[in-house]
Amino acid sequence: MGEVGQTCRMTKSEQIYPTDLNDTQWSKIRPYLPAEAATGRPREHGWRAILNGIFYLLQSGCSWRMLPSDLPPWQTVYHYFRLWRKEGLWERLNQALRSKVRRKRHKKKSQASAAIVDSQSVKTSEGGLECGFDAGKKVTGRKRHLVVDTLGLLL
Repeated sequence: MGEVGQTCRMTKSEQIYPTDLNDTQWSKIRPYLPAEAATGRPREHGWRAILNGIFYLLQSGCSWRMLPSDLPPWQTVYHYFRLWRKEGLWERLNQALRSKVRRKRHKKKSQASAAIVDSQSVKTSEGGLECGFDAGKKVTGRKRHLVVDTLGLLL
C-alpha cells in the first residue's frame, strides 16, 4: 500500500475488508451493472472495486474523503454512487435481488402481497426541527420510516 504507481485492487476475488463482495455476491450483482462503454476513455477501476468502496463507506460510516487508499479514489466512488442513484440502478438492483430472494430462499411469489410500514429511531447530535424525541425508546434524534414486505425486505 502507498507505493507510487500502485493501482488499487480491481477485480481480485480476495476480501480485504469485511464489506468486500465475495465471488458469489459479485456474480449475482454483475449482470445488473452497466456494460463497458464502446467509445471514450476506458475506466481505470473495475465495477467490483467501485462497489467495494461504496459498501465500505456505507457500512463504516466514514466520509467519502476517508476511503482507504487501496480502494479507488473517493471522487470516483462518489461519482458512480451518485450516477447510479440518479439512473435508478440501486432501485432496480434492490427489486431484482428482492424478487430472487423471495422466490428461491423463501419459496414465495416474487412480488409481495402485503406491506408493512416499519420505523426506526436513530440517534443524532444535530438539533433543530428535524430532531425529536422517541419517548418509548428514550432516543433523541430522527425517526425514519420504511415500507417492507412480510420478510422484512425493503420495498
